[in-house]
Amino acid sequence: MNDNTHQNQSTLNQKGISILGSTGSIGKQVLKVIAEHPGEFKIKLLSARTQVDLLVQQVKQFHPEMVFIADSSQHAKLKAALCNMEVEVLDSEEQIYQSFHRQDVDMVLLAIVGFAGLLPAVKVIEAGKDLAIANKESLVVGGHIIMDLVHKNGVHLLPVDSEHSAIYQCLQGEKPESIEKVILTASGGPFCDWSIEDMKNITLDQALKHPTWKMGSKITIDSASMMNKGLEVIEAKWLFNLQPEQIDVVVHPQSLVHSMVQFVDGSLKAQMSPPDMRGPIQYALFYPKRQKASLTRFNFSEAFSLIFKPIDMEKFRNLALAFDALRKGGNLAAVLNAANEAAVAAVLNNELPFYRISEVVEQMMSKMEFISLPDLETLENCHFETIAKSKELIRRIN
Repeated sequence: MNDNTHQNQSTLNQKGISILGSTGSIGKQVLKVIAEHPGEFKIKLLSARTQVDLLVQQVKQFHPEMVFIADSSQHAKLKAALCNMEVEVLDSEEQIYQSFHRQDVDMVLLAIVGFAGLLPAVKVIEAGKDLAIANKESLVVGGHIIMDLVHKNGVHLLPVDSEHSAIYQCLQGEKPESIEKVILTASGGPFCDWSIEDMKNITLDQALKHPTWKMGSKITIDSASMMNKGLEVIEAKWLFNLQPEQIDVVVHPQSLVHSMVQFVDGSLKAQMSPPDMRGPIQYALFYPKRQKASLTRFNFSEAFSLIFKPIDMEKFRNLALAFDALRKGGNLAAVLNAANEAAVAAVLNNELPFYRISEVVEQMMSKMEFISLPDLETLENCHFETIAKSKELIRRIN
């Protein structure tokens, strides 16, 4: 067998993967995992929103077949920077969606932040491709639509969030009816031990300092306010077909137990590993097999303890609101998510105090029209209307 035959065989065995949001926190770690496993993957597409210089670096290192920048003002710069490379610069999101139908695309990893991930998630599943999802908002807003499509098209929906990856791993080999409840763990963020009164004085710099994880600004604020955990609660409902009373949340400051599943016989499974997002990313990329990784191992010759504490729902009002949206259903989770997006953007722009995020969310949940079974277009309209009304509210209360 000559060298060309070896090379062709190697290419055939590679998993074709497209990465949406490659320049974000998760996207960069996905590429680290891929770099640690040369020959396993062929990158078909890299896409980013605005970071054109980093995107160009990624293209030069990983040699995708296609690339896309959402910021149209950066399109010419991207094209010029890559003019001497064999890579197709896509002109539209529609071309991205068309690329999902290519036979050599096996998986799409969705690392876009916020509501913007919903339509791409739908398009991937409609194309019959496996979806590794690091965008919780798409399931929060359109979980009923996405899960219906997953079942219809027979694809794998693989969670990348560490908590949902942990539950997914705990459920391997288990029957759905054996689940009594799932227990999501939360680090507690930087304000777990603060009083409600003290939280009124939280600064933006303090809210952006997470004690365990290094993440993008939006998700860091969500983690500090516990909205991130609220979104994960709703995501868990859809991923694992659970009722609200089957989902619990506990504070676990060490972030070593990423989540747990309690079964009807009273036994409990927990997935543990030192906190490193490359772990759940790698699990999703290689599913259903486990692959060797150069991640930190536990050292049981050194003593350590595991602490679990209940969450104060009064102090972290966002989590209570998420459970409320989950119980009532309809478009209420979409309203919760959109109001939070607007409020967090205002916090990051120093237009709203951190502690008032839940006030904006709660008011929007009470004011927006309730729709029991929204379709995709209705959800899009609801999202943008909630954003606009949230901005009006923020201007009034600020």
